[in-house]
Amino acid sequence: MKKKVWMLAGLVSIAGAITLLAAGGLSENMVFFLTPSELHAKGAEIYGAPMRLGGQVKPGTIDRDLENGVIRFTMQENDVEVAVESTGTPTAMFGDGIGVVVEGTYSEDRVFRATSILVKHSNEYAPPEHVEDARETYKSLLEGS
Repeated sequence: MKKKVWMLAGLVSIAGAITLLAAGGLSENMVFFLTPSELHAKGAEIYGAPMRLGGQVKPGTIDRDLENGVIRFTMQENDVEVAVESTGTPTAMFGDGIGVVVEGTYSEDRVFRATSILVKHSNEYAPPEHVEDARETYKSLLEGS
Protein backbone atom coordinates (compact mmCIF):
# COMPACT_ATOMS: atom_id res chain seq x y z
CA MET A 1 0.00 0.00 0.00
CA LYS A 2 2.86 2.40 0.87
CA LYS A 3 4.39 1.75 -2.58
CA LYS A 4 1.18 2.83 -4.30
CA VAL A 5 0.99 6.04 -2.25
CA TRP A 6 4.62 6.93 -3.05
CA MET A 7 4.09 6.09 -6.72
CA LEU A 8 0.98 8.27 -6.86
CA ALA A 9 2.79 11.12 -5.08
CA GLY A 10 5.68 10.81 -7.56
CA LEU A 11 3.33 10.94 -10.55
CA VAL A 12 1.53 13.99 -9.16
CA SER A 13 4.90 15.72 -8.58
CA ILE A 14 6.07 14.98 -12.11
CA ALA A 15 2.78 16.20 -13.61
CA GLY A 16 3.00 19.40 -11.54
CA ALA A 17 6.59 20.04 -12.63
CA ILE A 18 5.69 19.56 -16.30
CA THR A 19 2.72 21.92 -15.95
CA LEU A 20 4.89 24.62 -14.33
CA LEU A 21 7.56 24.31 -17.03
CA ALA A 22 4.99 24.48 -19.81
CA ALA A 23 3.19 27.48 -18.31
CA GLY A 24 6.47 29.36 -17.79
CA GLY A 25 7.61 28.69 -21.35
CA LEU A 26 4.28 29.71 -22.82
CA SER A 27 4.14 33.04 -21.04
CA GLU A 28 7.62 33.98 -22.28
CA ASN A 29 6.83 33.07 -25.90
CA MET A 30 3.25 34.31 -26.09
CA VAL A 31 2.43 36.73 -28.90
CA PHE A 32 -0.69 38.88 -28.45
CA PHE A 33 -3.36 39.23 -31.17
CA LEU A 34 -5.08 42.60 -31.20
CA THR A 35 -7.44 44.55 -33.41
CA PRO A 36 -6.62 48.18 -34.33
CA SER A 37 -9.09 49.53 -31.73
CA GLU A 38 -7.60 47.29 -29.02
CA LEU A 39 -4.12 48.47 -30.00
CA HIS A 40 -5.12 52.13 -29.64
CA ALA A 41 -6.83 51.43 -26.32
CA LYS A 42 -3.62 49.92 -24.88
CA GLY A 43 -1.69 53.13 -25.55
CA ALA A 44 2.00 53.48 -24.69
CA GLU A 45 2.15 50.27 -22.63
CA ILE A 46 2.22 48.21 -25.83
CA TYR A 47 5.15 49.95 -27.57
CA GLY A 48 7.89 47.50 -28.57
CA ALA A 49 6.06 44.34 -27.47
CA PRO A 50 5.86 41.55 -30.06
CA MET A 51 2.28 41.04 -31.20
CA ARG A 52 -0.06 40.21 -34.03
CA LEU A 53 -2.49 42.79 -35.38
CA GLY A 54 -5.55 41.81 -37.40
CA GLY A 55 -7.73 43.97 -39.61
CA GLN A 56 -8.42 44.93 -43.21
CA VAL A 57 -6.21 46.73 -45.71
CA LYS A 58 -7.75 50.14 -46.35
CA PRO A 59 -8.36 50.49 -50.10
CA GLY A 60 -5.99 52.85 -51.89
CA THR A 61 -3.31 52.89 -49.18
CA ILE A 62 -0.87 50.25 -50.47
CA ASP A 63 2.54 51.75 -51.33
CA ARG A 64 5.24 49.36 -52.54
CA ASP A 65 8.84 50.57 -52.36
CA LEU A 66 10.41 47.89 -54.57
CA GLU A 67 13.87 49.44 -54.40
CA ASN A 68 14.07 49.08 -50.60
CA GLY A 69 11.79 46.03 -50.30
CA VAL A 70 9.29 47.84 -48.08
CA ILE A 71 5.54 47.83 -48.32
CA ARG A 72 3.38 50.40 -46.52
CA PHE A 73 -0.37 50.37 -46.05
CA THR A 74 -3.08 51.32 -43.62
CA MET A 75 -4.95 48.68 -41.67
CA GLN A 76 -8.45 49.52 -40.54
CA GLU A 77 -11.17 48.25 -38.27
CA ASN A 78 -14.36 50.28 -38.62
CA ASP A 79 -13.13 53.88 -38.19
CA VAL A 80 -9.82 53.06 -36.42
CA GLU A 81 -6.69 53.04 -38.60
CA VAL A 82 -3.10 51.89 -38.04
CA ALA A 83 -0.17 52.64 -40.35
CA VAL A 84 1.79 49.48 -41.19
CA GLU A 85 5.29 49.20 -42.64
CA SER A 86 6.61 45.78 -43.58
CA THR A 87 9.77 44.26 -44.95
CA GLY A 88 8.02 40.91 -45.35
CA THR A 89 6.75 39.79 -48.72
CA PRO A 90 2.97 39.37 -48.81
CA THR A 91 1.31 36.61 -50.79
CA ALA A 92 -0.21 37.22 -54.21
CA MET A 93 -3.66 37.47 -52.61
CA PHE A 94 -2.62 40.64 -50.71
CA GLY A 95 -4.58 43.67 -51.88
CA ASP A 96 -7.11 46.39 -51.10
CA GLY A 97 -9.87 45.42 -48.69
CA ILE A 98 -8.41 42.00 -47.85
CA GLY A 99 -8.23 40.77 -44.26
CA VAL A 100 -4.67 40.48 -42.95
CA VAL A 101 -2.79 39.59 -39.81
CA VAL A 102 0.60 41.25 -39.40
CA GLU A 103 3.22 40.23 -36.88
CA GLY A 104 5.71 42.69 -35.45
CA THR A 105 5.89 45.61 -33.02
CA TYR A 106 4.12 48.93 -32.58
CA SER A 107 6.45 51.88 -32.18
CA GLU A 108 6.15 55.29 -30.52
CA ASP A 109 5.76 56.99 -33.92
CA ARG A 110 2.43 55.09 -34.17
CA VAL A 111 3.60 52.83 -37.00
CA PHE A 112 3.29 49.06 -36.77
CA ARG A 113 6.58 47.54 -38.00
CA ALA A 114 5.63 44.15 -39.42
CA THR A 115 8.04 41.31 -40.11
CA SER A 116 5.38 39.11 -41.73
CA ILE A 117 2.01 39.52 -43.39
CA LEU A 118 -0.56 36.73 -43.31
CA VAL A 119 -3.54 37.03 -45.63
CA LYS A 120 -6.91 35.83 -44.40
CA HIS A 121 -8.95 33.92 -46.93
CA SER A 122 -12.08 31.84 -46.98
CA ASN A 123 -11.92 28.09 -46.64
CA GLU A 124 -14.26 27.57 -49.57
CA TYR A 125 -12.79 25.89 -52.62
CA ALA A 126 -14.06 26.91 -56.02
CA PRO A 127 -13.18 24.61 -58.94
CA PRO A 128 -11.88 26.10 -62.17
CA GLU A 129 -14.59 27.51 -64.44
CA HIS A 130 -13.58 25.44 -67.47
CA VAL A 131 -13.52 21.98 -65.95
CA GLU A 132 -14.12 20.21 -69.26
CA ASP A 133 -11.14 22.01 -70.83
CA ALA A 134 -8.94 20.97 -67.91
CA ARG A 135 -10.02 17.33 -68.27
CA GLU A 136 -9.21 17.35 -71.98
CA THR A 137 -5.80 18.89 -71.31
CA TYR A 138 -5.08 16.29 -68.63
CA LYS A 139 -6.14 13.46 -70.99
CA SER A 140 -3.85 14.72 -73.73
CA LEU A 141 -0.94 14.87 -71.31
CA LEU A 142 -1.53 11.26 -70.25
CA GLU A 143 -1.93 10.03 -73.81
CA GLY A 144 1.26 11.80 -74.89
CA SER A 145 3.48 9.96 -72.36
